[in-house]
Amino acid sequence: MKNRDFSIIFRIMHWSIAICFTVMLITIFLRLTWMNKNHVAEIIQEYLATTDQSLSKDQLITLAKKIRKPMWDWHIYFGYALVGLYTIRLILPLFGQMKFINPFAVGLSSKQRFQYWVYLIFYGCVAISLITGLIIVLGPKNLKDAMEQIHVLSIYYLLTFIVLHLGGVLLAEFTEQKGLISTVISGPKKGV
Repeated sequence: MKNRDFSIIFRIMHWSIAICFTVMLITIFLRLTWMNKNHVAEIIQEYLATTDQSLSKDQLITLAKKIRKPMWDWHIYFGYALVGLYTIRLILPLFGQMKFINPFAVGLSSKQRFQYWVYLIFYGCVAISLITGLIIVLGPKNLKDAMEQIHVLSIYYLLTFIVLHLGGVLLAEFTEQKGLISTVISGPKKGV
């Protein structure tokens, strides 16, 4: 298979989207582990016990949420950035950049067909995540719980996509597309 030349626009979009997803995954990981509201509430409660002070469970949870809010704000900020990048990504094919390839196109190998389906499904799932995220933050409060239930599922498709993407990149790098990783990082080598 012929190596692709990744344009500067492709590389900027690819790495910008990757950075957004990475930051958002870190905030999710922190929220589910060290910055979990119950964990933070326990730390506060343990400290208050040494000072002969106490708060109710509800007060501890409220304080824990306030402590972790600045960290969670980063999830929201990078979500907004991802909305912008996603919109640009959908518009770029109209200008001849980063075209989406039809998985039903004639002459595609099974591997290529699978790859294109994965990307289309990924972009569809990203759209659902972005729309539900925007509704959670900006939409009516009566939809928040339902949207959060859908939005939380984002972690599953995202981690699945990352594993498939990195596995496919490594497979290609070590088989028929040597130099793929360096090309996506720094672009095509001059004179090659």
